Amino acid sequence: MSGSGAPEAARGARGAVVGRRIAIGIMHSGWRPRALGTWRVPAAGPVILAGNHAHNVDGPLIMATSPRPVRFLVKKEAFVGPVATYLRAIGQLRVDRDGTDRAAVGEALAVLADGGVLGIFPEGSRGEGDFAALRAGLAYFALRSAAPIVPVAVLGSNEARGRLIPGFPPLRRRIDVVYGDPFTPAAAGGRRTRAALDEATLAIQERLAAHLKEARRLTGR
Repeated sequence: MSGSGAPEAARGARGAVVGRRIAIGIMHSGWRPRALGTWRVPAAGPVILAGNHAHNVDGPLIMATSPRPVRFLVKKEAFVGPVATYLRAIGQLRVDRDGTDRAAVGEALAVLADGGVLGIFPEGSRGEGDFAALRAGLAYFALRSAAPIVPVAVLGSNEARGRLIPGFPPLRRRIDVVYGDPFTPAAAGGRRTRAALDEATLAIQERLAAHLKEARRLTGR
């Protein structure tokens, strides 16, 4: 990558490396993450990690268990005060979910163009974490970049609340993070029209839901 964005991209990539180390330290100190299938994440080249989202710790858990540093698209509401400084320092990407955030789209595509790992919660916000409703953003990034999608199921983060830290899972609780087989969605005729995005989104949703079902079977959750 060249031009004025190159130094910023390099800083973001370095920050993601640091962020991964921090996430490993915090997540493994507070809980007992069990990562399954991490070998399915391609060792090099652009990758999109698509995770279900039921709790705030899901992102850090994926960062801590992924074999490669991850740069997540994070809602703008999280970029407040010292937290904003921290998120930028570890290479995370601010996104406005209320409309088409062209700056965030460009930054995310740049991560993939540089052969990095982009993290997305395709449901858009926290919910049941069952991939029941997906936004079209994941399909757009996948079709535009041709990067494979790796499904990630985080299981156990929202099953109970801790006593010492309300709102978080109980300390030292086992949380499973299950990585699935990579796949590359395709649009008929290579189109990127709204209809093509909708079609790709439905196909992606089926793959993610199937992975979640299999992850639950494997972990018994």
